[in-house]
Amino acid sequence: MEDFVRKIYSSFVMGDMLVNYLLDEKERMTMQLIPLGMEDKVTEEDKVLRGDCLVQAKIIGDEYPGAYGNGITMRNSGTVDHMVFDSQETKRTEENGRENINVVTYLKDERGYSYIHELSYTKGDHAIKVNTTFVNGSDKDASLEFLSSFSLGDITPFEKGDAYNTIDIYRIRSKWSYEGRLVHDPIEDLQLETSWAFWHPEVLKYGQKGSMPVKGFFPFGAAYDKKNNVTWAANLAVESSWEMEFYRRDSALCFGGGLADRDFGHWFKTIKPGESFKSPDALLTVCQDCVDTACQRLTSYAKRFLLNGPECEKELPVMFNEYCTTWGLPSHENVMKIIDAVKDHGLKYFVVDCGWFVEEGKHWGDGMGDYIPSDKLFPKGIKHTADMIKEAGLKPGIWFEIDNVGHDAHVYNEEDMLLKKDGITLSTGGRRFFDMKNPKVREYLDKKVIGQLKEYGFEYMKMDYNDTIGIGCDGAESLGEGLRLDREASVNYVRHIKEELPDLILENCASGGHKLEPLMMSICQMASFSDAHECENIPVVALGLHRTILPAQSQIWAVIRKDDTIKRIAYTMANTFLGRMCLSGDVLELSDDQWAKIDEGIAFYKEIAPIIKDGFTFFDEHKGPSDRYLTGYNAMIRVKTDVEGSKPEKGSVSTEAFVCIHIFNECKGNEIRVKLPECCPRNIKNVYKGTDINVRIEGDTLITKATEDMEVVAIHLVS
Repeated sequence: MEDFVRKIYSSFVMGDMLVNYLLDEKERMTMQLIPLGMEDKVTEEDKVLRGDCLVQAKIIGDEYPGAYGNGITMRNSGTVDHMVFDSQETKRTEENGRENINVVTYLKDERGYSYIHELSYTKGDHAIKVNTTFVNGSDKDASLEFLSSFSLGDITPFEKGDAYNTIDIYRIRSKWSYEGRLVHDPIEDLQLETSWAFWHPEVLKYGQKGSMPVKGFFPFGAAYDKKNNVTWAANLAVESSWEMEFYRRDSALCFGGGLADRDFGHWFKTIKPGESFKSPDALLTVCQDCVDTACQRLTSYAKRFLLNGPECEKELPVMFNEYCTTWGLPSHENVMKIIDAVKDHGLKYFVVDCGWFVEEGKHWGDGMGDYIPSDKLFPKGIKHTADMIKEAGLKPGIWFEIDNVGHDAHVYNEEDMLLKKDGITLSTGGRRFFDMKNPKVREYLDKKVIGQLKEYGFEYMKMDYNDTIGIGCDGAESLGEGLRLDREASVNYVRHIKEELPDLILENCASGGHKLEPLMMSICQMASFSDAHECENIPVVALGLHRTILPAQSQIWAVIRKDDTIKRIAYTMANTFLGRMCLSGDVLELSDDQWAKIDEGIAFYKEIAPIIKDGFTFFDEHKGPSDRYLTGYNAMIRVKTDVEGSKPEKGSVSTEAFVCIHIFNECKGNEIRVKLPECCPRNIKNVYKGTDINVRIEGDTLITKATEDMEVVAIHLVS
């Protein structure tokens, strides 16, 4: 067994993080990330350290990992054995007036291959961006079957030996209408303890296959050192199949991720001489705090993309989407009736959802792809409807599903425009998929999507995506590469839409929340948080998503029904306080009392919108084990900050905050005590509720007593 002495080759301070590059005598380089100020606590005492490379890759023809690793991991393969450190350079530039540091590390291989590991940090951020590029400098083709975006070593460096009973692994699970469930396991339960021989690798690999990157798991992972209160966390910005991997063969846990490899995602790619291939970006952070803080440090990176968005987005305006009113059958007539009902209630956007093209007697999903506005539903043309929406003082929006087609659409049979698998047009339950690389498809979408947006004057587009390609498609040397190329082309087409219509407001939707990853969120103003349109578990999903996307980008449904009680309306409206407010439902049949409670909720939302936009979330979750049959309660404290995702410094007190407490079943009569963080103001300015529930503050604790099951209370606090 090898055990190498390592030395620090270089160190970089990046905000409150310290990045160390460690080099051993075999010229292998490990990347170590620790909170700044904890340098003196780093120890290698009693540890077995075999070295771990900051770039992980596997080239077809090289040895697969030994020690029973083949088939479960491609880390530390024969390809990595060939890599040695070459050089490192640092570049300092400015980005929007802020200093940017780029650290570029070069590894070489005697066969002519080289690897470029690039790390970038912008002053004021809480996360760093990392990616890896493979360059084929040989005179022969090289086929990659694995390339990491990032690889962190030395978790945890703050404990002697093997750090037993010290590390927990966090992941975020996701399924349709139940997105964002945080789960964690001790490494002992995951069998990530080392063996007596420190020989064969212990591996936890997970990810997602297909074109819905947030279905099963979010592309996220974290390791928490519970003895030293340190969390390492990472996100991948990826629209195709991906994987993350916790790996251990010595005293230090390693954590890496990137595109799904050949074993996991049927991916390999041939790089010709003189060509290169770059991995997806990864976002990394470390902090001396819990996983909730680490998550918000990652999500805060997205704020840069919102700053250049449309001016109208800065106040997080309230919107209406008619889907849960017409259920896929919008028409000029019913849209005008809805507009008349909602136009005086403080809304800014009105979205015409799916079905504006549906043929009589058909379902909207069957005909999508042709996108010919129905002359029966819109006898004067859909532009007339968009104009009437504008006359009511609202920005008109419209729904498209740009990638997929339904079985009744004419383009369903245009097989030269569609993806194939095994030479056969790829079909899934009545849907097919445009080949987004195909110039003919792009020309078609330019006419059907961009052309109609321009012609009819729509200012908002909801982009849906309601099926998955699966493991991959034809069009490249592997199914996984076919998928990656198609998803890359799709993302580039969305960028093309933005170039053509720079003020267009884009909503990212994929069966609700199946594309809530950093890449797509970087080019959209907001996202549909879920398809849990009117479920009681909305606040559970919406709060969980504070760990994955910015609340300012999380569009949450408030579907009001004519039979809803005032208690239910308050519960529904308060759900949207956890993100962006989107109304829908039976707005043509509501009473004055029901509208009064809705209007009160809209006014409360507008009051707290600056806190939603720039704040830090403290979680106080006490619900039972089920996300469907809810018991207990959940509380959220959102504190206003100057910088999104920045946890207020100790001793500081914010100017305002709000608390939202959703009370579930089996809680009636219980006293609920929510401890307010030190930075939270203590004066109650406003309360929104639908029952007789009362609140008071004693010292650092907000106290309420549940008067009924399934009720809510939201409190705006000021200093």
